[in-house]
Amino acid sequence: MTIRINSSFDSGNIEVIDASDASSIQLKIRKDSNSDLLQWFYFSVAGVKGKTCRITLVNAAETSYPKGWEGYDVATSIDRQFWYRTPADYDGKQLSWTVEAQSDLIWFAYFAPYTMDRHLDFVAAAATAEGVRYESLGVTHQGRSIDYLQVSGLQSEAANEPHNSKRKQLWVIARQHPGESMAEWWMEGWLDRLLDQDDARSRELRSLADIHIVPNMNPDGTFLGNLRTNALGVNLNREWQSPSIEKSPEVFHVRQRMEQTGIDLSLDVHGDEGLPYNFIAGTEGIADWNDEREAELVAFKREWAAVNPDFQYTNGYPRTPGGQANLAICSSNLAQSFGCLAMTLEMPFKDTLDTPRPFSGWSPERSMRLGASFVDMAHMALTGQLTR
Repeated sequence: MTIRINSSFDSGNIEVIDASDASSIQLKIRKDSNSDLLQWFYFSVAGVKGKTCRITLVNAAETSYPKGWEGYDVATSIDRQFWYRTPADYDGKQLSWTVEAQSDLIWFAYFAPYTMDRHLDFVAAAATAEGVRYESLGVTHQGRSIDYLQVSGLQSEAANEPHNSKRKQLWVIARQHPGESMAEWWMEGWLDRLLDQDDARSRELRSLADIHIVPNMNPDGTFLGNLRTNALGVNLNREWQSPSIEKSPEVFHVRQRMEQTGIDLSLDVHGDEGLPYNFIAGTEGIADWNDEREAELVAFKREWAAVNPDFQYTNGYPRTPGGQANLAICSSNLAQSFGCLAMTLEMPFKDTLDTPRPFSGWSPERSMRLGASFVDMAHMALTGQLTR
């Protein structure tokens, strides 16, 4: 049977250099739309059952984060439901891995994909839940909906009631960078628990806050198989100071709604290519940073590590000096504009160094459980328990 490499599907990305011999399949990651950024890949290999396949990404060293390949293993599946890791080798130029094909069809990805098709199912199911109001805030350049969910109390606070200024306002967004698919797996875990009527902590959180959720900020980039940009090649997480309909309608419409509701707490969910940790990037560089905000952030990180040991607070990005924050970045912009605790969660594409699970690495299931644990963290933050 002829070997077939395919990425012509939702979230797919690969270019074929040579697939004539299973022992030396040569592939290339395609650049983001209208951009030089590249790292995300997702493709299938067919016609290789019983063969030893050696697959090489020939332009690994030319990707946006080449150090991300160090210690990285490839997400692999035969049914697109369960994903495991295949060990990979990076020689400083190319990324290669070998599989003994037990199936006629195998799937490989940078991380377990969260496709637009799954996203639509996720949003449709959530929109039917009690206390949830769905709205399309606008559309992308390619006409996809910018999906928004507002979650309020089950009984006393109907989701379609006018905005109540006495209630806390919690915003959670994900996937500004579409290739960071673990962010929407996190969202699924977070929302599954939040909507669980038998979960006492979730009921308490919903009783005290209006919860605003954008599960996927970049649907065009997701469908196109991009790493970090929308259809125009724009990095949405550099658009928050002056978003526009022309360049970044995704940010423009979400930012408008934030202005209407206000924000008491926000989380922007991402993935990091290089660091093998879950960590929070704070907003210490904003002009309004002070000791009180520092104490709240430190307490939040320490408590999350206690609630879910897959999270840690020792390793992360270097601290931005005071007054030097980039206000085009979401969390810094929101922290400065609304005076709230605004944070960016980063999850790994690799495994966690402190709590490794080599067969699966960092996975959809672990992402979802970390998301579920944010119910406890949001409740603590909004009830002032972090700094008592």
